[in-house]
Amino acid sequence: MLVTAAFVFGFIIGWLRAKKMGGNRMDCIQYALVHALALTMAVLIGWVVIGWLNWV
Repeated sequence: MLVTAAFVFGFIIGWLRAKKMGGNRMDCIQYALVHALALTMAVLIGWVVIGWLNWV
């Protein structure tokens, strides 16, 4: 659930950033996917590190 939320949140952030800079639809899609994947990877890495350190 956390990974899905991170993907959606990153997608929204990327879309809004591209729109703010005046990008067209393809720019918005590219920015949205890059932000979504980056945030998802950050959450996954954090999740693995927390599990590895037995903080859960």
